Amino acid sequence: MPDDAVPSEEIHKPGEPEREPADGVPPAAASEADEVAAAVAEKFPGTVFHDSHGQAVVYVDRGAWHDVVAFLRDEQQFTQCLDVTVVDHLVDEERLSVDGVAPERFEVVANFLSHPRNRRIRTICEVPADEPTVPSITDLYSGANFGERESYDLFGIAFDGHPDLTRILMPDDWVGYPLRKDDAPGRVPVAFKGDPSPR
Repeated sequence: MPDDAVPSEEIHKPGEPEREPADGVPPAAASEADEVAAAVAEKFPGTVFHDSHGQAVVYVDRGAWHDVVAFLRDEQQFTQCLDVTVVDHLVDEERLSVDGVAPERFEVVANFLSHPRNRRIRTICEVPADEPTVPSITDLYSGANFGERESYDLFGIAFDGHPDLTRILMPDDWVGYPLRKDDAPGRVPVAFKGDPSPR
């Protein structure tokens, strides 16, 4: 290693930004993300902002999930939903604790991109195991369709208002949700569905 090289562990430490801002001026991404988070918090009391490695994260109440996402799209220019997925925290011994957020077993996570702002934002909704439902956002972003279906199929999270909430990977008669931490399907041969769309 050259004498002036900096070890990688010195450049990026978990929980810290990748690079220090020059002359104490924060990067534009962080300031714009904070503006978006502040706008969300002002319009939707109960939302909580968290910075995760330079990524803006907004924790959203289940009842406000659809409205917050619509606000991000319509008033904050987040025109693309990158993904919708689920995290199952059943066996997590240690878990990130964010002040003001009551942790539940499941988290529905969606990432959004604003091309005009050149920014991303992540929304997280805590979902209890005894009522695993959240409003669908497919009417806002048609691309969320398959992500919500995968989350339903593999984790058992129901998306209220989804136009076709059916299994997408597992057979229709499959019992259980294979990505839940308490599901143990073992070695079972599975015949995956074909693509019914015309070619």
